[in-house]
Amino acid sequence: MRTAAGRRSHGVKGAPYAHPSPTTLRRARSAPYFFLLPATLLFLLFFALPIGYAVWLSFRKARVSGLGLGSGARREVWAGLRNYTDALGDGELLDGALRVLGYGCIVVPVMLGLALLFALMLDSDRVRLAPFTRLAIFLPYAIPGVVAALLWGFLYLPDVSPFSFVLDRLGLPQPDLLDGGPLYLALSNIAVWGGTGFNMIVIYTALQAIPVEVYEAAKLDGATPTQIALRVKIPMVAPSLVLTFFFSIIATLQVFSEPTTLKPLTNSVSTTWSPLMKVYQDAFGKGDVYAAAAQATLIALVTLVLSFGFLRAANRRDRQEATR
Repeated sequence: MRTAAGRRSHGVKGAPYAHPSPTTLRRARSAPYFFLLPATLLFLLFFALPIGYAVWLSFRKARVSGLGLGSGARREVWAGLRNYTDALGDGELLDGALRVLGYGCIVVPVMLGLALLFALMLDSDRVRLAPFTRLAIFLPYAIPGVVAALLWGFLYLPDVSPFSFVLDRLGLPQPDLLDGGPLYLALSNIAVWGGTGFNMIVIYTALQAIPVEVYEAAKLDGATPTQIALRVKIPMVAPSLVLTFFFSIIATLQVFSEPTTLKPLTNSVSTTWSPLMKVYQDAFGKGDVYAAAAQATLIALVTLVLSFGFLRAANRRDRQEATR
């Protein structure tokens, strides 16, 4: 009895099951915040603070007194909404937005269509060399956009392009893809070539997560591979399609590197071809950082509205289908 009592009292004294002290509880509750602190500081310094400063600059303007010489001749003053009204009435910015709209109408459906097609093909049971094929499709995404634009610019130039040389030898016409309407196809091809692999990986990963029993049930019902792809696979990867569409919209509205890189190769690409090129030209070409900040803020707001508007529509559709 003494031994049992001694063991019981010893177990209490060892306190492996004792209640933690208030200091230990405070440390345990604050531990997650210490782990989040580095990421939070990086977010504030390199994301939130620059955005806030850009918004602040968008409400300011420079006022020059006299000849602009001497200290105090140029000072920053409050401008209110003047920069925003000027941006909304800027013809170059609106023309750039229309060009990007046409560019997006080509890029987004073609890129997502190819990504879905490649993902379905790789998910097939009859595919061969699947790891090599996945790597080959994804590899263009790993190439920086500037390098990809330079590569395709070399292939587009009639004087140095090997395709133009082959067409000339065959006696076929040599189209100039860097002039006029074909320029949209040339720029869209660069984006599709570089972005299809990433979207394919996202959709393919979603396909791999579908249980095998679903396919077996469809086969027992007599469904063909094409019917399984159209009626089973595509509906089940719809969230991945929404995600890739969301990313594609953002990337399209922020197109900058491709037209900027191709600009020295053709006169068809102006310094304000896209809205972001217009922002860059005003900020670093004209030195008007206040107007550029207002334009960048408007582009961010449009991107936010379009993206979340599409997400809300997609979520509403999913809820309606779930209630049926």
